[in-house]
Parts: sequence; C-alpha cells; structure tokens
Amino acid sequence: MPPLSSSDAVWSERGTTPGAIEAALRGLVNKLHAENGGFAPARALNMIAFVDSRFAGEISNRLSGVGRFHASRTIVLAYDPQRTSLDARAVVSSEPQATAGELGLLRETVVVEIGERHLDDLVTIADPLVVSDLTTVLWSPHGHDEMADPLLSLAQVVLLDSRDEPSFREAIARSCELSHGAYVVDLAWLRSIPWRERIAAAFDPPGMREELDRIESVSVRHHPASTVAAMLLIGWLASRLDWRPHQLRASGQALTGVTEAKGREIEIRLEPTRELQVPGLESVAIATASGRRVGLKRGEGGLRARSRDAHGNEREWTILGASRGEAGILGEGIRQALLRDPTYVPALRAVEAMAP
Repeated sequence: MPPLSSSDAVWSERGTTPGAIEAALRGLVNKLHAENGGFAPARALNMIAFVDSRFAGEISNRLSGVGRFHASRTIVLAYDPQRTSLDARAVVSSEPQATAGELGLLRETVVVEIGERHLDDLVTIADPLVVSDLTTVLWSPHGHDEMADPLLSLAQVVLLDSRDEPSFREAIARSCELSHGAYVVDLAWLRSIPWRERIAAAFDPPGMREELDRIESVSVRHHPASTVAAMLLIGWLASRLDWRPHQLRASGQALTGVTEAKGREIEIRLEPTRELQVPGLESVAIATASGRRVGLKRGEGGLRARSRDAHGNEREWTILGASRGEAGILGEGIRQALLRDPTYVPALRAVEAMAP
C-alpha cells in the first residue's frame, strides 16, 4: 500500500467481511468529502490485483509509481496459503485540490489478506468491493492463473506481462485464450510502442511508402525474456501490411522464418541478446529490395536511428525520450484499459500463426 499522508483516511479490521469492507470504504469517502466539499471520489476504473502476500509491498511500490494513471479503486487480494482469517486495510487518499472550481480526486485502495480457505469465495469477496458500472481490470503479476481466473467474471480487461510466463509459447497461448473473452493489455506489447511509432514515421513520407511493398527482411534483437515482444512487433507489421505469416523455426537461440506478401517472401529473424539488461527490444533492422535500410537501436537517452537510401547515403540521429521506463509502462497499461487498441489482436493472431 502506498505511503500514507496526513490527509489520508484509514480503516483496518481483522476477521472482517466483504460487506464490512465496502461499508468502511463508503464511510471513509463520505468523511473526507464532508470535511472538504472540494473532494470527490474518482470514478473511472477498478483494479483487482491478485498478488502473493510476500510481494505485496513490491506491488504497492509499482502502483504508487504510476502517478495519475492509478486506478480509481484498487482491490489487492494478498494471498498467503497459511492464512485463516480475512483481514483488510483500506486507505482513501486525496490528491491535491486543483484550481478554484475544480474537484480534487479521492482514490481508494484496499488490501484484503486471504488464504487457501478463501479461494473458493474470491468472487464473493471481490464483487461487493467493485464500483458498479466502471471498467474493471484484473492483474495477477505473480502468476497464480488458476487461482485468479474465477475473477475474470468481474473483469472486462486483463492486464498481463507476457515475459512473466514460463515460456513464450505459454504466453502466446494465454493471451490468445484471454482475448476471446476480455480486452487484453500486454505490457510486452506496450514496450514496443516507441519502436512501432518510429517505424511508422520512417515509412510515412510519400517517397518511402512504396518501400513498404519492397521490404525483404526484418531482424529484431531482444532481451532473452522478451521473445513475445519481438514477435508482436513482427505480428504488427504482418497484420498492417497484409503479410501471410508462417511458423518460425528455432535456429540456435534465434527464431527464423519467412512471411509472404504478394508473391514474395520476407525473411524474419528474432535473436535474444544477453547484453540488454532491461525487458524489451534492443534493435530493429528493416531492409528493402531497393537497397534502403532503416534501423533502430536502444541507446542512452533514447533510440538511436539510422537510415540508408538506395544510393548508399547514410544518416544517424538520436530520438530522445523514447523509453517510458517500467513505471511508465505499467501506468500506460492501466490507461490502456480505458482505451481500445485495434492493432493488438490482429498482431496477436499473426504471432499465433508464427509460434513454433
């Protein structure tokens, strides 16, 4: 749970019930509003986080770092298999009031300590705590899919990170399965946003657009745990450019293969690099049949871009501030729950076809 401030309202109880927790939250909000009519509860998004109680503090720190993208009401179900009682602690935090005439927002966080005996009642526990008529996001950052999946009945959005799955094959299968019943926000997909934006910008000038039909190879280097992120980038290209993906094959540590487009083949190579210390992509290189080359490489302060035209003329520059950092990625994931990215599912379906 985030650090408390003097203006926060707090409640806790051991051996409590879902009804008592909901009543306490309502009472805390009413108390703060009565003390200062300039405060009102934020009403945009619920988040249910099913976490391992040993790492509840780490999750609180991650959530406190997302700033204004914090959910309106966050329900943390902290699981300890040895726990027998249902204990809870709730905090209603007030953001600094804005300029005169504007409301300051109240955000609610409740941590419910649960054990093995409560797993069959997860929906009964969480349902009264979810604000009706708001989009609800389910996040289970420590796995526990079988335990948390009953909560899917309360959620319209699932937040996940494909790199947390045991293998990229399981990650792809999990995302595909979930996407049939909910809107999936994958942090692995969001990490590629700067790369996709820059690739799109590189081919946006009128003189470059025809080069899209001449692409003959794409290679991606990535963190060893970010295979899905690399595949999603290729899936995005395939779905946007009407390529027909084929199953990739293992070639040492790399994945290689081809996609087809209008009777021609595009060579694909995805290669992990242990030099990269953070999740995501390390570099992307695109070559066209006319001799043009477009390259992006992670560098200090942003992405390092390089281009070569058909005559061999090269230029290189830095795109500043391309990375959001991991706190920014999580914040963007929460924000995306209120949006709908129409490009993700087509990219995911292409990845499903490429998975070896």
